[in-house]
Amino acid sequence: MRSGDVAFRCNCRTVEPHPLVCGPYRVPFLLNLPGAAGADRVSGELYAVSARGLARLDELEGTERGHYERLPIRVEPTAEDGGGVEAYFAEKSYAIEMWERCGKRGYWVYGEKEARGYVKRKDRPQDLSFLEQIEQFVSSSSSSDDDEF
Repeated sequence: MRSGDVAFRCNCRTVEPHPLVCGPYRVPFLLNLPGAAGADRVSGELYAVSARGLARLDELEGTERGHYERLPIRVEPTAEDGGGVEAYFAEKSYAIEMWERCGKRGYWVYGEKEARGYVKRKDRPQDLSFLEQIEQFVSSSSSSDDDEF
């Protein structure tokens, strides 16, 4: 992303609890299931993004391919007013199955510990689409060590 298209604003957290889970290859997924039992208020960073930057993020997050959807969300910044804020949520077509697959347990932040075992896109199987990887993940049985998927 070009310099000037994005600027850090502050650290914040969601007003309502939302499930934050790790899916295939330890990729984080914020699920649009506000108030779900077992969910936490999720902490993260708030950025101001230009229209050009937002278009690039939508492309990166696969909003046109059914990977994620960008939706409004209410947050409480630790510093300044959050204004109109949006987040990338797992696409609704698989969110409930992802939550159930993760044992209805999530994280309040995706940090270094939660990212341990993350597999970069270039190192994942190239013969499966991202949605096929998600389908395999949600249809597989849960194990105590999901880092292997």
